[in-house]
Amino acid sequence: MKAIVVETTGPPEVLKLQEVPKPEPKENEVLIKVEAISVNFADVKARLGQYHGVLANEPFTPGLDCAGVIEQVGSAVVDFSVGERVSAFPSSGSYAEYVVASDRLVYKIPEKIKFEEAAAILTVGITAFNVLHKIARIQPGESVLIHAAAGGIGTTAIQLAKLAGVQEIYGTVGSEEKMELVTQLGARAINYREENFAEVLTGWTGGAGVDVILDTIAGENFEQSLKVLAPFGRIVSFGHANEGSVPGNVKTDELHSSCRAVLGYSTGTYRKHRPEFLKEAHEAISKLLEQQQLNISITGRYPLQQAAQAHALMESRKSTGKLVLIP
Repeated sequence: MKAIVVETTGPPEVLKLQEVPKPEPKENEVLIKVEAISVNFADVKARLGQYHGVLANEPFTPGLDCAGVIEQVGSAVVDFSVGERVSAFPSSGSYAEYVVASDRLVYKIPEKIKFEEAAAILTVGITAFNVLHKIARIQPGESVLIHAAAGGIGTTAIQLAKLAGVQEIYGTVGSEEKMELVTQLGARAINYREENFAEVLTGWTGGAGVDVILDTIAGENFEQSLKVLAPFGRIVSFGHANEGSVPGNVKTDELHSSCRAVLGYSTGTYRKHRPEFLKEAHEAISKLLEQQQLNISITGRYPLQQAAQAHALMESRKSTGKLVLIP
């Protein structure tokens, strides 16, 4: 079978299509013939050697998630059968024609949902749902600031926030085109390249700040966000998308007297240590997709051999919504 292999970290050109052995499922795994693959910013970070779990100078296949058809099940698998349509977090990278996945990280796809949608929504949908509902515990009437609001997680989080009865939704973006998209989805957009988002939000909220902040950027962006986090507010840190993956800093005296909280989240860590935690989010997201209350915007489709082009677009910060690869 064919798969993308990264033999050394670097620019998009290190993504090479190679012939590799077809995997064999263990007793608690299923073998999936892949029909669609999601491209996530974590894949870019992995390619650069900046994603947790990636070992330096060790060849690997990137990719967090995919969708396809079960071709074989392990001897201990009881909840899945050959021929079922599923999405999954594979045991190794998803940029491949076939993958194996633990049966605890495989999810049945409702008939109304296409393979591309199922692949595109898995990581971003689960992540957006969990950071809003499980980690920040957002409540109706509260306000939220979403960084990278035009991306896959951002556009999903805006829709979920609206469905949750959030009163004011703000989003930071890096271009006029992205401002239009975020505005159409129902958020008030700020172009961080042209304005200081903290100063803008201070003015918009009359100095009150916002109740929940979703931060995938970290670094200075995180520190600026704290300036507009309201009393009793929660900021969820779930990525380091800034150049160089620079962490953000917080002083404890900025938290205790204001009853504010900094919370961490990683879907990858939950996949590894508490996979059962992810099921509720997947079920909720799938139901919303079926009912057409949630839309996943797929803005680019690439054959697997053009993974480098997809990465180059995502890394340019010019992409919106989701990009998918087709084996």
